[in-house]
Amino acid sequence: MESDFSRIEVVGSVSRISLIVEQMGSGKHLEAIKKLGITGITVVNAMGCGVESGSPESMMDMVDSPLTLLPKSIMVIICETEKVDDVIDFLMKQLYSGHIGDGKIFVSDVKKIIRVRTGEEGIEALHESKII
Repeated sequence: MESDFSRIEVVGSVSRISLIVEQMGSGKHLEAIKKLGITGITVVNAMGCGVESGSPESMMDMVDSPLTLLPKSIMVIICETEKVDDVIDFLMKQLYSGHIGDGKIFVSDVKKIIRVRTGEEGIEALHESKII
């Protein structure tokens, strides 16, 4: 059984994630993401490496490169599962540069959502509260 809600997590370079967040915040893509029904995005800066082991793209041929942690960003979006494909299409278009650091997108089920302040659950917890 598929969950009603999904978590979309994008892990990528700080610059790529920052760019999309900046563009959304400046209004360039804000209307597009709002039309998809997204009501919130969380971004966290972290350190990490992917298959490139922290090596610059120009040095990927080096077999024994040491593991290096690079600045990364993690963007988390929770939305209705039926909207996941549209959100992923949007993110893919915005994040793609064709170079290392564009990131990876992970999708997982969310079993329950509860707004702590009001006790609202499910879709009510994702949208503007009806409780004052």
